[in-house]
Amino acid sequence: MSDPVVARIRANPKYAELKSKRSSFGWWLTLLMMVVYYGYISLIAFNKEFLGQRMGEGVTTLGVPIGMGVIIFTIVITGIYVRRANDEFDRLTKEIMQEVSK
Repeated sequence: MSDPVVARIRANPKYAELKSKRSSFGWWLTLLMMVVYYGYISLIAFNKEFLGQRMGEGVTTLGVPIGMGVIIFTIVITGIYVRRANDEFDRLTKEIMQEVSK
């Protein structure tokens, strides 16, 4: 990639800021998701009795709402990422492109 536009983008300090913020935020969300998901899988593997406890008089066990919680958590952190990407990351991208196109 010897394109001069690409070189100007890479040299822009806001590009470094964008890369750093986006990467850091993505890794934090990945870590959170892994803790939640592997925590749930660990409960399934090592504490079946806890997840198998019935809730009330019905047939629903604790594993069902906890599993739903994992799914809801995934949707929530996806929404958080999309919101930040649409606000902060897109704003930085526009600023970079405006500076480069001058």
